[in-house]
Amino acid sequence: MSLREHALSLFYSAVGTIRPAPMLKRALKLQKDGCPQLLVKDQAFPVKRNLYLVGFGKAVLGMAAAAEEILGDHLTRGIINVPLGIQESLQRAGMQEMLLKPHSKIQVIEGAKNNLPDAEALKGAAAIQKLAEGLTADDLLLVLISGGGSALLPAPIPPILLEEKEKLTKMLASRGAAIQELNIVRKTLSVLKGGGLAQLAHPAQVVSLILSDVIGDPLDIIASGPTAASSHSVQDCLHILTKYNLLHNLPKSVQMVLSSSPTKPTAPENYSHVSNIILGSNTLALEEARRQAEGLGYAALVLSAAVQGEVGRVATLYCQLIQLLRLGFTSLGEGPLGDELRGNLLQLAAELHIPGLDLEEFLQALRGLGPGRPVCILAGGETTVQLQGTGKGGRNQELALRVGLGLHKAQATGASSPQGRCEILFLSGGTDGQDGPTEAAGAFCSPRLVAEAFQEGLDVEAFLRNNDSYTFFSQFQGGRHLLVTGLTGTNVMDIQAILIRAIERS
Repeated sequence: MSLREHALSLFYSAVGTIRPAPMLKRALKLQKDGCPQLLVKDQAFPVKRNLYLVGFGKAVLGMAAAAEEILGDHLTRGIINVPLGIQESLQRAGMQEMLLKPHSKIQVIEGAKNNLPDAEALKGAAAIQKLAEGLTADDLLLVLISGGGSALLPAPIPPILLEEKEKLTKMLASRGAAIQELNIVRKTLSVLKGGGLAQLAHPAQVVSLILSDVIGDPLDIIASGPTAASSHSVQDCLHILTKYNLLHNLPKSVQMVLSSSPTKPTAPENYSHVSNIILGSNTLALEEARRQAEGLGYAALVLSAAVQGEVGRVATLYCQLIQLLRLGFTSLGEGPLGDELRGNLLQLAAELHIPGLDLEEFLQALRGLGPGRPVCILAGGETTVQLQGTGKGGRNQELALRVGLGLHKAQATGASSPQGRCEILFLSGGTDGQDGPTEAAGAFCSPRLVAEAFQEGLDVEAFLRNNDSYTFFSQFQGGRHLLVTGLTGTNVMDIQAILIRAIERS
């Protein structure tokens, strides 16, 4: 098998392990003897009267299908907001198990085209709000939450219009705001986010089952925390707006809401009727990919499930790691060049502030793998892109293109070992199957990418200056380096894989 086939196998196995149906069936049971109880992992919730279901996110359709199968006639009614086109996409892919059965009690509303809130998502959020407001102390509300949920649950605090809120969010994103910062601003300006949904559902019991798409799995940040006590105040929102020079460029409606919002978050004791339970995460996906890689004969290591930072800096980290791996195949890894690369890596990792990463320990484990053995390095997380151009792309495609450029420059300057002794592949892909507003999940690259693109008249640096990675990969070798999976029905951020093995001499 080629490195590309191996990388695809790893990516699909990682995505497969956090697919909604098997994940939910492992965690959720309904005990029907006597007084019915909802069992979630090691917790029991009595079903006293009516059981309702709401959900929002890229993985929620499959989660809802599995939940309805488990709950059966005990489910009274449900409403879910899911991405536009996902039912058709899953139908086309033959993934029937992720679709609701005919005559389902769950209403499906599709919206948030290209992961941006729109009128349909607004309509769905209003329906969820109405359901929550009508609950009593004897009702149980099961809430299904996954990545993409923030865009699918737009409910701006009046008089803010959705268009005003989204314009502000886009401006923040274009200036390099991290997902955590975007979500703090979103929930400050929302009726349902930042614990709003849980408060509206009171006094009903609220049980949230969550598929995390945020580094560190913070409950109040995933999908902007609709059922979690917010750990942020309006002051945090104002600080972010100041940081990106937007505080004095706000619509009057936003100014009005910010000036009248409470300065402190709601006290945690107001959430005693809520249980938030994380079912799946990037860490689980990476562990499955590691097992798969070992089955394919690789020495496999997980770098981190929390890689974050500006995409160019993260690309440099991966390039230097690949150069170090390459040196190991030429017996130069323990020389001055290897020491220099290790020093550079340690400095860069410290600057990126990757949570929980002990790079010294990781590099030590790398040394212990032995020379010549095929190596697979896996990582996950979410980078940020500062938009400077008007092109089309996504963070995974841009990361792959920047890694390709970095490897080319390292070869051109002689800062790397000779290429001929090993083959290398880098893959970056979004587990939801959609990277930015494109049809691709991500892209592959190798050290030869830039030279081969040049032969086709494609200037990699020009595409990067315009943030036009999707256009580049679409044109380069007929799109062969794009990772196209279609919507996967799940979402736990991004996955990166570095594969390197010796070239067999004939």
